[in-house]
Amino acid sequence: MGNLMGSLRYKEPSTIEECDSTWETDSESDEHQGEEDSGISESISLSDSGKCAELPEASQQMVVEMLESSAKIKRSFYAAKDLYKYRHSYPNYKEPRRPNEYRNLRFYLNKIPLVPDGIYVEEILNKWRGDYEKLEHNHTYIQWLFPLREQGLNFFAQELTQDEIKEFQSTREAKRRFLLAYTIMLDFFGIKLLDKNGNVDRATNWQDRFQHLNESQHNYLRITRILKSLGELGFEAFKPPLVRLLLKEALVEGTLPNMRHSALEYFTYTLRDRAQRRALLRYAQRHYQPPENFVWGPPRRRRPPAAEGATGAGVGVTAAGREPVTARGRSPPQEGPGSGRRGGNRGHHSPLRTEREREEDEEEEEEEGGGRDGGRGGGGESRARNEGRGEGRGQVDREEYIETIPL
Repeated sequence: MGNLMGSLRYKEPSTIEECDSTWETDSESDEHQGEEDSGISESISLSDSGKCAELPEASQQMVVEMLESSAKIKRSFYAAKDLYKYRHSYPNYKEPRRPNEYRNLRFYLNKIPLVPDGIYVEEILNKWRGDYEKLEHNHTYIQWLFPLREQGLNFFAQELTQDEIKEFQSTREAKRRFLLAYTIMLDFFGIKLLDKNGNVDRATNWQDRFQHLNESQHNYLRITRILKSLGELGFEAFKPPLVRLLLKEALVEGTLPNMRHSALEYFTYTLRDRAQRRALLRYAQRHYQPPENFVWGPPRRRRPPAAEGATGAGVGVTAAGREPVTARGRSPPQEGPGSGRRGGNRGHHSPLRTEREREEDEEEEEEEGGGRDGGRGGGGESRARNEGRGEGRGQVDREEYIETIPL
């Protein structure tokens, strides 16, 4: 019955707006608070859509970073969808049919080694601290130290299940070792854990480690995984201090400039609490340069159509914000020198008119000319000119969409 109700409640997101509830109103936040902030949810038997979603989360993040590094800064749908599913506890996740062996829990109880290297957790905790070469170049341990309910690059590592998460959170020894593993990775990044509340600060070795972290961007994938795992295993409160420190170093101190995008697009959105995400994004927005490229803030609102071109003298405007149209389908002529279709002094070539308005008027004139000269082939010439202008128009539309997309 639980799966049936969950199936009715869940809808696969198809846009960034559907994935990101950070800037919803307080009433909307209250309405969905229980769904988004819960650490464990009921499974829902729905097939996942989108081929990118079938890739391991680390591969998705690497592809997104590569594509966006050379393009204009914009939100990534794949990143938004990945973090949406995580924050909502993988609502379409299917529990494995095989018996749950609790391999992640047993690994942290030092009963089984990680596969394929055959290393026990106690060996990692006692011998790997400060061995930065081993922590950097070994790529099989991270999926065992920080397990998730999603497949990573080590296919020998077993995904977490809801039952195992509950058992892990109630096992003191496993949680103690998990925190020790967290401090080893923090030290590797040049950070130290200050207290039991998760507060962090620079470690004594921060200069060398930050320089390395700024140049080894594959470690950003590890940070994303660590943040997700903290939330899964009962340490959600540890995430905001770490994300804020990384934002500060990337945006304010300038020690991790290459981390800016990952910190905003991935790290911040691992937080399940909307208020915490908003606070961190407002902090980032105050320090982000150039400010016009900050695309993680509240959605921008479009001007209502009635406000566009409705201030001219002698121009009648309908309730929908458009000029009245005569029986022949053309706007009535305007009086006064320099008057144009938009009215007032904003004539066809007036510098006060926007490029978009001039292009629209030119196209209207060409279409009208094509209709009058249709019998003499004028329509074909008009269409050719319009097609020649199509590429530029499309570019303008895309840029406007990027600048005004709700986030």
